[in-house]
Amino acid sequence: MRTPHTLRATAIAAALLTAALGASAQTTSTESSSVPPMAQSQLDMATAAAKKALDGLGIQLWGYMRGGAYYAKDDLAKGHYGLGELGYNRLGNEGDQYFEFGIGKKWDLSGAKAGVYWMPYAYRNSSHQNWEGDGTKQIYADVTGLAFAPELSFWAGQRYHRIQDVHIIDDWLMEDGDNYGAGVDGIKLGAVGSLNVAVYTEGNTDNSKSSSNGKRLNLQWRKIPLGPDGTLDLTAGIIRGNFADKKTSLALGALYNQKIGVLTNSLFVQGSNGHANLSGKFYALNGTTTTTTTTGSPFICTVPVDAAGNCPIASVAPNPNQGTTTTTATTFNPGAKQFRVVDAINWQSGPFGGQALIGYQTKKADADPTTEKNFAIGGRLSYGVARNIKVYADANYATLKPADGSETQRLNKQTIAVALAPNTDFWTRPEVRLYLTRVGGNDPVKAAQFNGKSSAILAGVQVEAWWE
Repeated sequence: MRTPHTLRATAIAAALLTAALGASAQTTSTESSSVPPMAQSQLDMATAAAKKALDGLGIQLWGYMRGGAYYAKDDLAKGHYGLGELGYNRLGNEGDQYFEFGIGKKWDLSGAKAGVYWMPYAYRNSSHQNWEGDGTKQIYADVTGLAFAPELSFWAGQRYHRIQDVHIIDDWLMEDGDNYGAGVDGIKLGAVGSLNVAVYTEGNTDNSKSSSNGKRLNLQWRKIPLGPDGTLDLTAGIIRGNFADKKTSLALGALYNQKIGVLTNSLFVQGSNGHANLSGKFYALNGTTTTTTTTGSPFICTVPVDAAGNCPIASVAPNPNQGTTTTTATTFNPGAKQFRVVDAINWQSGPFGGQALIGYQTKKADADPTTEKNFAIGGRLSYGVARNIKVYADANYATLKPADGSETQRLNKQTIAVALAPNTDFWTRPEVRLYLTRVGGNDPVKAAQFNGKSSAILAGVQVEAWWE
């Protein structure tokens, strides 16, 4: 009587395979500049069939991966050259292996829907020999479609709670999440968008909490209409904890997206203080604990010492107060005042696409008299030269003025690459790329990042994919 189980397993395997094939061809654009209309129609039909198969099983699959074979001249690091949070352009500069795979299961329960989701990950910096990290990025559950609040989503666990990133620097500038938390999403505010509310405590599945006992409240006011083809997102984070320097910390952010023809402009303005970072998550929670042990001398001199500081041997006696004293002290990391403004553009016009940014970010630790300043400008251009083939040009220039008053660091990076993909749109994945990168800088950068060499030369073959 194994036949029903065999048929069920075969059906599930077929559905998963169909989904994988459909997802691998999926793009963010409904019409591609390099796929003929008939092929695009077939691709859309395959994607729809895969989604229907998975929906029927209540299964959700999503994820991201990158990996490849990398080379660096002079045995330098194979990637991750940059300055500050903004001055890191990722194309031809990653040199690592990363994989995260999300799987979820949803159930219909008397008109409502409940789901559980899990996303494990694995990471390796290819400059090292061993995997540097593996664990869980997300593990949470949600309930939607309740009779008293059919539009709301209630969730609890550890999850991404993201709004928008800048892909070329691999940074989600507007998000909260990553810790244990719970919240409700989709509170309608009439014609002025919707509200997400979440609360978090310290720690997650990979890291225990610190001694700060931090707690935070995050608000996301999403998609406020602002003129033709424009929307505004507002965020706030409020943090409380056992901090020596500041009991309450605050973060505020605004994101304005404006579509202008084939171009979308995104303006981020964010500020924070204390133990909140710019996106409203925890900042500098942990401190340094030191233990000092003092042991008293086992002997004392019962008479005054002589002029040379010596005690007659006959006058040496045991010290009745001998003992060991242990003192433990914790020095908490200071909070900081931080500010960031970034303007990013995205476009796709025929075979020509890309993303570019200009940004400025500051950080002044509460215990420092000076401010760290980070400036960056850069972009990645793509152009479809033939069906399934596109070329990339990527460059950035960044400066970092350290808070310690040392010389300003200056870095520049250039990459050229050829990529193979289902079509030639900028956002199409998966793609396999062959790249060549040069990274240069002034003397402080050469000393800190190139082991005194004049520059870093990188090359490699890399695959990048995401699916949902």
